[in-house]
Amino acid sequence: MLHLRPNRSVYIAILRVSDIVAPVSLLYLLSLLLARRWSIEYAVLGIGSGLLFSVQSHLYGAYGNWRGRSIAESLTIVLKAWAATFILLVVTLFLLKVSHTFSRVLILSWSVASIFMFMLERYLLRVLLKYIYSKGINIRRVAIVGSGRSARHLEEVFAEHPQLGYKLIGYYDEEHACSSAELLRSPRLGGLDDISTNASSYDIHELVITLPLAENGPVPAMLDQLTSTTLVVKYVPDMFVAECIHSKWSTLKGLPVISIFDSPMSSNMTRTLKRAEDILLSSIILLFIWPVMLLIAIGVKLSSPGPVFYKQTRIGWNGQPFTMLKFRSMPVDLEANGTEWGKSNVKEKTPFGQFIRSTSLDELPQFINVFFGDMSIVGPRPERDIYIEKISSEVPKYMQRHMVKAGITGLAQVNGWRGDTCLKKRVELDLHYISNWSIWLDMKIIFLSTFKGWVHKNAY
Repeated sequence: MLHLRPNRSVYIAILRVSDIVAPVSLLYLLSLLLARRWSIEYAVLGIGSGLLFSVQSHLYGAYGNWRGRSIAESLTIVLKAWAATFILLVVTLFLLKVSHTFSRVLILSWSVASIFMFMLERYLLRVLLKYIYSKGINIRRVAIVGSGRSARHLEEVFAEHPQLGYKLIGYYDEEHACSSAELLRSPRLGGLDDISTNASSYDIHELVITLPLAENGPVPAMLDQLTSTTLVVKYVPDMFVAECIHSKWSTLKGLPVISIFDSPMSSNMTRTLKRAEDILLSSIILLFIWPVMLLIAIGVKLSSPGPVFYKQTRIGWNGQPFTMLKFRSMPVDLEANGTEWGKSNVKEKTPFGQFIRSTSLDELPQFINVFFGDMSIVGPRPERDIYIEKISSEVPKYMQRHMVKAGITGLAQVNGWRGDTCLKKRVELDLHYISNWSIWLDMKIIFLSTFKGWVHKNAY
């Protein structure tokens, strides 16, 4: 018996059409507002940009796996796709030598306004979908295969996020597969041998398998039986397998090799590119902030006797120590009798020191560290050498943060995990940054840092 699934293409069809039509419509509206004469050249530009944006969105995966994607992920894809589209348009106009035909004010206004338009478009579609799902329309009926930890986590996800459009019908597993205390709240639909025969009775559209893969296990035989159905089958691996799937694959004389612990920074070319980024940006930033740094240095000298800079040994790339610079915010010799990790909020500070700590202005000298190659602008925040051994023994994967240079700001910081916050969460975000590094990600973090990376409740 064939399964007639809900029409999954309605949302994508609306999104594709909107992506094509919206740019030319917005361009026409702005031409009226800015009193620019509309012409066939603008019409061709608008329609062409819509088609190109739709292609770029497809290449970036905007039209796939949309149910499980957060609104933040969707907006990131929009920014990437529109940036690529606009760059291609500008290059094409210059190559065709027709750029003078268009108003620069209109084109620049249109390029910025389009980003907000696409974001609003997707947000409104999400609101519409949430309303549709609340009415039980276009819901995906799902069953879980297995009843272990991953299955229980999935059950919670489906229950807590109805906006994803999934309805959990129940689960398949053998009786007594887990203890009564671990049983799922959803009903048991049958054993593993019952899936292919009774899935149609429950009108199930998707199966999510959470059982471990093994050559002689139940999963291969189950998949053979499911080939006679039209069910969508997905697999949720355990944590170790998940890490392998998302790791870098390569071959060694025909033998598949998985780089479980690796980073784009392991490439000399990538390190050179990031170093060039750091030199360029730190030079520009230092050129602009040196008057501010001079005023802070004067403030430090006037507020208390002692040196302007506070120097600490921190651990950076490949576990090597370096001297990190800060503006001094504490009285001299405050740490002469030692220090304790996680107590920065109770350390004595000068009044001026309290100000520069709470606004993160004491961190500005670290751009000097970046310029000379000790640090990077973006990367995991470095820890003091005296704490490394203790932390690395307590926090799994902590030392992998040193696969890249330490940074002034990072993914953990812009997500609010800075100062004396959960170290495991900070490590998790740092490792995500290391595994997924790109210049685009660096630019995004730097941009976010200008708004929420300086003043923070955990900046002591």
